[in-house]
Amino acid sequence: MSPFTGSATRTPDWRHLRLTVDEGVATVTLARPDKLNALTFGAYADLRDLLAELSRDKSVRALVLGGEGRGFCSGGDVDAIIGATLAMDTAQLLDFNRMTGQVVRAIRECPFPVIAAVHGVAAGAGAVLALASDFRVADPSARFSFLFTRVGLSGGDMGAAYLLPRVVGLGHATRLLMLGEPVRAPEAERIGLISELTDEGGAAQAAQTLARRLADGPALAYAQTKALLTSELDMPLAAAIELDASTQALLMNGEDYAEFHAAFTEKRPPKWQGR
Repeated sequence: MSPFTGSATRTPDWRHLRLTVDEGVATVTLARPDKLNALTFGAYADLRDLLAELSRDKSVRALVLGGEGRGFCSGGDVDAIIGATLAMDTAQLLDFNRMTGQVVRAIRECPFPVIAAVHGVAAGAGAVLALASDFRVADPSARFSFLFTRVGLSGGDMGAAYLLPRVVGLGHATRLLMLGEPVRAPEAERIGLISELTDEGGAAQAAQTLARRLADGPALAYAQTKALLTSELDMPLAAAIELDASTQALLMNGEDYAEFHAAFTEKRPPKWQGR
């Protein structure tokens, strides 16, 4: 995302989520615990806009996405969204579905790693938010459910049919998206849906620890690695190798590459600058 801004100022307060930033680590908390952090139109829009703002903020080097209370996110709010969409015409429905997809694109395209800290339910759109993240750190209570067919819609919502086969393989993705059955933490780890399985109640802290490690590391190298992982999903090998070569040539002109050599020579840890 471009770092250049127009006349709009940075948003001082977000109504549909909670944001804290601590030395390069942004923590975004879905904060409707009484509704299992079900998403509303405003919550989707806030996530989309927040990710765009943070992508322009060079001080953010990692982001943790979590949910308050008993679960991560139960998906779209049945009353606030499903009920409302029944009264929308096709143009309005297309605008809404494009907005939810923009949230997933923002997660995939932002220049810093996104870590989902999952406990309890991650259902529907909540499961896709976790899926779109770069890392999914979960505790044993986590359960993922791609519920879209259960409400009469396609399982390929918000990019799920694109992302899930690339994470767990086509066979598992077909089962999860077709049937909408919950996948509990042990199976989710076995099929590769979870990056790290923690002890009970440990997902939030483990996600913060990973975020701190990433934030203290070579941010530009991480950003380019993320960009390549996303860009090369559908590239032929020759194009991917050429893109890798161009990216490495650019990074070899960077300050962090020279800093590694200096630190290695002087037998000290590198002082990464993200440049």
